[in-house]
Amino acid sequence: MTATTVVTTDDFAPRERAPVWREWIWKHFGGLESDLYGDTDFDGHMASARAGDLILTKLEANRHRVVRTQDMVRASDEGYLKIVAPMKGRAGVEQMGRQAWVAPGAWTIYDTTGSYAVANPERVEHLIVMLPKAQMIERGLRLDTLMARPVGGASGIARVALTTMRSTFQELPHMSADAARGAGELIAQLVRLSLIELSGQETALTQREALKDRIRGYVALHLRDPELTVEQIAHALNCSKRHLYNAFGEEDQTLASYIQHLRLEACLRELQHPMAQTRPITDIALSWGFNNLSHFSRVFREHTGQSPSEFRSQALAASQTRLQPH
Repeated sequence: MTATTVVTTDDFAPRERAPVWREWIWKHFGGLESDLYGDTDFDGHMASARAGDLILTKLEANRHRVVRTQDMVRASDEGYLKIVAPMKGRAGVEQMGRQAWVAPGAWTIYDTTGSYAVANPERVEHLIVMLPKAQMIERGLRLDTLMARPVGGASGIARVALTTMRSTFQELPHMSADAARGAGELIAQLVRLSLIELSGQETALTQREALKDRIRGYVALHLRDPELTVEQIAHALNCSKRHLYNAFGEEDQTLASYIQHLRLEACLRELQHPMAQTRPITDIALSWGFNNLSHFSRVFREHTGQSPSEFRSQALAASQTRLQPH
């Protein structure tokens, strides 16, 4: 039978749960920082098993975010493509200037050999599948163009892949090692076919996604510029503001709120970094394009439930706890 590893914060005192969870996330997913939107109460549970070379993890937890920066990616790390398939709640994956939000019935994929961030703004239950990247390489298939895109799951091969991932995880405890390996190979093939199908959808939707990618790329390069506006982006990309608004028409965020979100996430990451603990919060906010400090403080508290100084103090305390020897 295939072994399943289970961890739960229920075994720890309330004050210990957040730092323990951060340590588990760091170890299980190979170097991944996490924060809890400033929350102090937390509970989380993970169950993980292998299907051959694939790693399947069911994760249930309060709202949280995870981030992997480029300096966390080590050359010795084995490269994985990672799938998040929500069963409850939703997840927002950012990578390569793109952002994909998925809810139950859909999934998205991203590359652990590059930087990325995953937002879980509400309590979630996710199935996370890690596939060795080397197995997913297909002639003529550009994986970089498919990362952080909603793959689907409502119909077609993407739905078959999603159903197979879910049923495989459920049945793994009852499978022999050989059967589990075969199930893992089947999942990899279905995911590969789903990506091939996604890459072939050269439609108006793809054109809108291409414009969205150009917008996000420009925003990423100019995020620190306090003069970054919709008008400036439209002029730089030689298109109308209406086209920009249409490109973001089906997103949960407007273009302006997307820019604010990226700036806020950048400030959050810097406030969490031990090397920036002596840098004034005002300098951090200004360096990421916030030119109105009262506005920055207001949106920060709306996003995290804390002031910037409270958030940094808690993040640094948690980091020191994690680094202490056990």
